[in-house]
Amino acid sequence: MQILFAVIALGGVGAFFGLLLGLAARFFAVPTDSRIEAIREALPGANCGACAYAGCNQYAEAIIEERAPLNGCIPGGAMTAEAIAAIMGEEVDAVEPVVAAVFCRGDQRHARDLFTYHGILDCDYAQQFHGGFKACPDGCLGLGNCVRACPFEAISMGPRGLPLVDQSACTGCGLCAEACPRDIIRLVPQGDQGHLVWCSSQQRGKTVTRSCEVGCTGCRACVRACPQEAISMEGYLAVIDLQKCDDCGLCVEKCRFGSILPRRESAAPAAAESEAASA
Repeated sequence: MQILFAVIALGGVGAFFGLLLGLAARFFAVPTDSRIEAIREALPGANCGACAYAGCNQYAEAIIEERAPLNGCIPGGAMTAEAIAAIMGEEVDAVEPVVAAVFCRGDQRHARDLFTYHGILDCDYAQQFHGGFKACPDGCLGLGNCVRACPFEAISMGPRGLPLVDQSACTGCGLCAEACPRDIIRLVPQGDQGHLVWCSSQQRGKTVTRSCEVGCTGCRACVRACPQEAISMEGYLAVIDLQKCDDCGLCVEKCRFGSILPRRESAAPAAAESEAASA
């Protein structure tokens, strides 16, 4: 009988506190905005962080609280932005789709190493070890930080140590660019029109040629050759404005080191090297 009484007493206490918790939850319940769930449904659910928030849920809440732009979901693109705008009853500006591009052609065949590296396969770690093992201080280390950072499997390592970007899979989230300690990955407008200088070197002349066979030497020959004035110098590096470039190709003819390539030929120049290596 004592055991029975104890069971009944414990059951009664449990039921009482359960009732109290239920009443407290109902009394202190915070009303939620139904639009949050609708926005969550509109988002791709990648939780990649490209919107500057921890995940899609946090981004949806930030939109409701007017702390985030409607077009902040880069992977979702224009369709997602328009869907969110419809939920919010607002208009949204169009966002130009972008993709990642690797601004380096200094692979294992063209770029010289200062020493043989046997450390951790991490670009950040290698960069801290005597400034990296590449003779070019701005060249790709090829240890795959960008590959590991991509949540969409849009980047892979080529056979000669340069990352390759699959434009059909790239969402332009920019996480690969953030993961690169040498800032050689940048976002460019989606498409294949125009030419680009596939180099990030801030050295010039013989300093470049001693470390890489395909680096920009800052000679300005391409600048003088461009009839559209689409090429300018940023320090010792030539940079092409895709809005002005008309694909005439005169810059390619003047570049003695092959630093300039048309995007239509290869949006990621290392892809051509990959095909050549596997042939």
